[in-house]
Amino acid sequence: MREANPGTIYLKDYSAPAFLINRTELHFELGEEHTIVHSRLHLLRSPEHAGEPPLVLQGQELELLEVAIDRDVLVEDAYSVDEDTLVIDKLPEQCVLSVKTRIRPQDNSSLEGLYKSHTMFCTQCEAEGFRKITYYLDRPDVMSVFTVTITADPVRYPVLLSNGNLLEDRTLDDGRRQVLWHDPFPKPCYLFALVAGDLECVEDQFTTASGREVCLRLYVEAKDLGKCEHAMGSLQRSMRWDEEVYGRMYDLDIFNIVAVDDFNMGAMENKSLNIFNTSCVLCDPNITTDRGYQRVEAIVAHEYFHNWSGNRVTCRDWFQLSLKEGFTVFRDAEFSADVGSRTVKRVEDVTLLRTAQFAEDAGPMAHPVRPEAYIEINNFYTLTVYEKGAEVVRMIHTLLGAEDFRRGSDLYFQRHDGQAVTCEDFVRAMEDASGVDLGQFRRWYSQAGTPLLRVRDSYDEDAQTYVLEVSQSCPPTPGQPGKQPFVIPLAMGLLGDAGNLPLRLAGEEPDAETADNTHRVLVVDQAQQRFEFVGVGERPVPSLLRGFSAPVRLDYPFSRVALCQLMSRDDDGFVRWDSAQALATQVIGDVQAQLAAGEAPQVDALLLEACASLLEDESLEHAMVAEMLTLPGENYLAELCEEGVADVDLIHAARAAVQAALGVGCRELLLRRYQALSSARPYVAEGDEIGRRALRNLCLDYLACADAAHLDMARAQYQAADNLTERLAALRCLACYGGEGDWAAPLQAFYEDWQDETLAINHWLTLQATMPDAGVLDRVRTLMAHPAFDLRNPNKVRALVGAFAGQNPVHFHREDGAGYALLGEVVEKLNASNPQIAARLLTPLTRWRRYRGRGEAMCAELERLAALPGLSPDVYELVSKSLSQSA
Repeated sequence: MREANPGTIYLKDYSAPAFLINRTELHFELGEEHTIVHSRLHLLRSPEHAGEPPLVLQGQELELLEVAIDRDVLVEDAYSVDEDTLVIDKLPEQCVLSVKTRIRPQDNSSLEGLYKSHTMFCTQCEAEGFRKITYYLDRPDVMSVFTVTITADPVRYPVLLSNGNLLEDRTLDDGRRQVLWHDPFPKPCYLFALVAGDLECVEDQFTTASGREVCLRLYVEAKDLGKCEHAMGSLQRSMRWDEEVYGRMYDLDIFNIVAVDDFNMGAMENKSLNIFNTSCVLCDPNITTDRGYQRVEAIVAHEYFHNWSGNRVTCRDWFQLSLKEGFTVFRDAEFSADVGSRTVKRVEDVTLLRTAQFAEDAGPMAHPVRPEAYIEINNFYTLTVYEKGAEVVRMIHTLLGAEDFRRGSDLYFQRHDGQAVTCEDFVRAMEDASGVDLGQFRRWYSQAGTPLLRVRDSYDEDAQTYVLEVSQSCPPTPGQPGKQPFVIPLAMGLLGDAGNLPLRLAGEEPDAETADNTHRVLVVDQAQQRFEFVGVGERPVPSLLRGFSAPVRLDYPFSRVALCQLMSRDDDGFVRWDSAQALATQVIGDVQAQLAAGEAPQVDALLLEACASLLEDESLEHAMVAEMLTLPGENYLAELCEEGVADVDLIHAARAAVQAALGVGCRELLLRRYQALSSARPYVAEGDEIGRRALRNLCLDYLACADAAHLDMARAQYQAADNLTERLAALRCLACYGGEGDWAAPLQAFYEDWQDETLAINHWLTLQATMPDAGVLDRVRTLMAHPAFDLRNPNKVRALVGAFAGQNPVHFHREDGAGYALLGEVVEKLNASNPQIAARLLTPLTRWRRYRGRGEAMCAELERLAALPGLSPDVYELVSKSLSQSA
């Protein structure tokens, strides 16, 4: 473990590397006790560095056996080595440095570098895992051509993979197998990959637009061979989409994916050898939900798209992480929107932003899309970098338009192919291709926080003018007390009695081509602005932030009648959903106030009428109706509260009361839709069928919540289900709305039926961690000793402990602090074995300022963790920044 108080790394201190590595030759001798790594680095002193600076290579948990320069072995006083670096003071301008090290992948519980997952060797090198393999310039701006030799026991490891093309495969005199891989494209070491194991593969082909035949292989354990079809199809669809939309073709003759059980991340885009968490690649109706199928398709696309936006053009330094991640998340979101429902995809993405990323912006770890400083880079694989970063790219797309954005991306890839660059380079390419000045827009990369867009309006009936007064502000964040105005694209429309009205700003000449335009984007780039529309024949309802055109909070005093009008008649699907959420939020707020005053809850009839209207309208797509009928989550409702105000018990009770009232008030409609949406067709994970199941399961949930008599329907659905989506929805109804007599036997039956399917059992763990009964915390503790749980496996930790802390707020925030203690205990254990996962689990505790009557207990647990000896940099950074707010 490194020191307890690690230093801070700053963007302003960046300097180019003193040496370049033109070629990297690696030879792995894989063994059961240890692995020997031989590296040959073809070094060249960088012309940017005058004098003779020393060579400083990063390395952790390595046993150094030998160092040589141009084959001359160095004596020990010719170099210095400590737990983090190997330093050589005097080197020629150009040389070959050879290093021999011993590592122990079998003991590597951090799952960074080279480690073993069960019987398989695999790697994870992003961000700084390569230094756990050999001494190296472990930074993304050092790009090298890699040649990799792997020697291993052919019985234990019949599959030996690395990046690029296989050049040689032979058997040595001692019976070991040796393979040679070569990747012709220069890459940083974080994109290096190695896999060795007893695996089977599913193989298919893809023909690029240029006629190149690409061999596609998906490697899995033999038992999972039947679960690869969806991922393979997703890969082929992604490859075709990237050619059609971005003009990007794949550049090698082989593309490999490997599924790994023990993996900290979802997947990794290593050049030509993507390593995936099994949960993000394997699909089967009995172990994968509909959302799971969609997630697999999106993640396969994301990692493939990185071949250009991340691999061919990569990051100069880790502060530029959103250069590849934000851009690629935008690309995968557009892909998902094109192959599915664009509106539903947008709703799902915005829900994540508002619930989790806005919370990040308001918390102690708030940082810009391009951070200015960090202690541990693993802590900055955040929703701000990924999701908000994607929103920044989306806003550029909105401001430039699709054609200029495509020209900008073409120029970016052409100009920087094979380079490690910055966010500034990306924005500059967009400017140069479009002629649009994005100077002020760059503040989205440097300023943290969620802007607040305040909109007020007025209407002059005589002049037939409608005015929007718009102001913007952004709250202080750590290190940034004041903010300058952003450039905010405000997509909007005006809703009249007969539908959306044509829009014309004062001073604009009528244009025949745009006379019927009912949608436009206003550019808000000042602290206060005024927009006047002319020729408005009636008082309209503003349709604001259409498509969620910017990652901002919106403040406009919508009446409930206006929200109902937008819900039912606006032509923007996102605004219809958003209006439903806003109406439900207001009604839940009413019920909170009633409960706080000791009154019986009374639910506004407008909400009941609006929901009934949605259920009656069979012309709407099922998935959209399901989204509109889903009440805002408890975590989101808590985030809407001022600091120190969120009352988890009151929020939970109010939301449950509104849910029950809707179930009672719309009972006949819910029953009718539930029955009409039944189907005897075999399971398929396709758009319309996914939407049908989503709406049917939501109807069942409302009915069971309103009246336990409907649990019989849940039992029947559980017994009849031929897929996890319907089976799990029924089981959740029994667990959430019934007593132990209702759920104990089905839960046990589920385990007995699916205990050999890890991914299905992870859902079983999550279900029990998120049950609303008072015994849930004790159940979580019991499950931590269950054979189905393994603290060393990140998926299981997330499924049980992460789900309890992040998805069961009313019991995680127990008044006695027992939920905080449980999380703290797990973080303490993982701090020593897997600091990256420990830090990610800790996030719910960092929000201590939000909750009424809980802050002191949350702080006490953070302080206990802060006092632990040997705290990892990952956990130290989160704990210290969280506690700094208590001063």
